[in-house]
Amino acid sequence: MSKKVLVMVHQTATRPAPYFDRLREAGFEVVHSGLDRLPNEAELIDLLPGVYATIAGGEPYTEKVFASAPELKIVARFGVGYDQVDVAAATRHGVPVAMAFGGNHESVADGAFALMAAIATDFPNKHALVVSGGWGNGFHTGLWKKTLGIIGMGRIGRALARRCARGFDMRVLAYDPVPDRAYAEANGIELVDLATLLRTADFVSLHIPHVKENEKFMNAERLALMKPSAFLINTARGVLVDEQALYDALKSRRIAGAGLDVYAKEPPIGSPLLALDNVALLPHSSGMDDNGELGMVTKCIDAILAYARGEHPGAEYVLNPSTIPASFKPRTS
Repeated sequence: MSKKVLVMVHQTATRPAPYFDRLREAGFEVVHSGLDRLPNEAELIDLLPGVYATIAGGEPYTEKVFASAPELKIVARFGVGYDQVDVAAATRHGVPVAMAFGGNHESVADGAFALMAAIATDFPNKHALVVSGGWGNGFHTGLWKKTLGIIGMGRIGRALARRCARGFDMRVLAYDPVPDRAYAEANGIELVDLATLLRTADFVSLHIPHVKENEKFMNAERLALMKPSAFLINTARGVLVDEQALYDALKSRRIAGAGLDVYAKEPPIGSPLLALDNVALLPHSSGMDDNGELGMVTKCIDAILAYARGEHPGAEYVLNPSTIPASFKPRTS
């Protein structure tokens, strides 16, 4: 019987996915969850018997999940966030967690820029106006020569900076706890402290990871530092923003608007943010374009095939390298 690779990215089940042929050619059976959403813990446990590897979405990999799935050898995460994976539990059960770092940063940067453009041109409201039979040509903020403040200068932050500086002649400020000064100087990025960035930027874009100390990073105090004409963009994780404080700032026009792809609860059913007219909203989809899909799934498949060959998937991709047997060789492809 062939080993199973369970694909938890349900969107791939309804579109051509020739990239999975590499797994089939290697003797794997590719199966999908059969769900049109992410499973909960109990549903995931029911799906895992006989599964050698998963191409994981945002479903919960808990201690209970790993304890219930002794045949699971590797989790390959379709994405760069792992807040739904208990890495310590995976390590205890000897399951490496391989990430798709570098697979979709350009796509997420596109999404962040799209949100900036939408909110800067008042696109949602103007679209609704035309659809309803109305008309109007009121002024909007625009992007040309504005100031962008990037919080977190990793792959996505750098990709967004490149788009804005080169394409729209924007001034780019950046705050990062561990800044790459050489990169910033070479690319015309001004490294500043957080307060200066918040007080100066026309657009503030979040690109920091979800770790405990970053939860509600954008709180009422930091939102109050932003200019009344400024916009907040978040394509990272919803928990980075105090959503009640953001709602209050938007409702009172303390800041001009926000572009959001992520939320503290997803989907954000019942959130007061949905009723505002100064927001542009996406369904956690900014990294899901064709390039991002191929980049992330390729890294997942590479990791699974390497592990199955007795090779290390790559130290830069595995969160818990202690789970890789010492006998494994470096990856050959």
